[in-house]
Amino acid sequence: MKAVRVTAFGPVAEAYYGEVPDPLPGSDDLLIDVKASEANYPDLLVMEGKYQIKPPLPFSPGKAAAGIVIAVGANVSGFRVGDRVAAQVEYGAYAQKLAVPAHSCFPLPADMPFDVAAALGLVYQTSYFALVNRAAIQPGDSVLVLGASGGVGSAAVQLARALGASVVIGGVLGDENAQVATSLGCDRVIDLARADLRDGLREAVYDVTCGRGCDIVIDPVGGNANAAALRALAWCGRMVIIGFASGEIPTIKANYLLVKNIAVSGLQWSDYRDREPGKVRAAQDHIFSLWQAGKLAPYISRRLPLEQFVEALEDLRHSRVQGKVILQP
Repeated sequence: MKAVRVTAFGPVAEAYYGEVPDPLPGSDDLLIDVKASEANYPDLLVMEGKYQIKPPLPFSPGKAAAGIVIAVGANVSGFRVGDRVAAQVEYGAYAQKLAVPAHSCFPLPADMPFDVAAALGLVYQTSYFALVNRAAIQPGDSVLVLGASGGVGSAAVQLARALGASVVIGGVLGDENAQVATSLGCDRVIDLARADLRDGLREAVYDVTCGRGCDIVIDPVGGNANAAALRALAWCGRMVIIGFASGEIPTIKANYLLVKNIAVSGLQWSDYRDREPGKVRAAQDHIFSLWQAGKLAPYISRRLPLEQFVEALEDLRHSRVQGKVILQP
């Protein structure tokens, strides 16, 4: 088969696309003919050796895919050859074939395209657990999403709206990203490049929440936007930190937490995949049902052949992507 292969941790461009041996599924695995893979910012970190988990070399990157089952392990029940599935893995999805534990695979609705299924993978799971499990979203809550036009951000905007948020506010960089965030369902969009961000973000949030502040902040960005968003939280507000796309890890000022009874938590979604697969399956079922109900529509800005993985990942690195890029083997 053909796949992206990393033989040494380092620059993305040093990985190659070519022929590699087919994966060998174990007795608890499915072997999938991959039709679409989800390109994600963490893939960059994995390939460069900067992620918290380093795969054994050599390896194929990629954390989410969708395709058709072509082999079923001896111990597997509930799946058969020909099933259409999505898969969530630690690595391996940038390939024509993928061996994956059956508990990390999810049957697709009959009418769901493979690119949509891949796009509803890692970023929607991450946003779902941030909103539901960490932030305990309730109908009527107001939600501020930083990086609202990106992968995790765009998913969080749509999910917040689908889960009953009364107001969804997006933080973005530039007019083009603002247009995308608005089209995804943001009631108000705030430019995170504004010179007065420290006070201006809070003022804008207060304006759209009648002076109350937002109940939830979803932050995959970090940097100065994090500190400004913390000040924009309402009493008993909840902030969930997902990542640091800005490249700057923020320091939380604990006095804000005390004054307004604020809770700040972190989320590494892969822990749920490994520790509580039942919760992940229930979340994916809910995400798929929301898509079937017309409440979710992942914004796929580009579909590229898998061999153009360097272009996709470098665009992610430099914030040139709105929504999702899907790679197609």
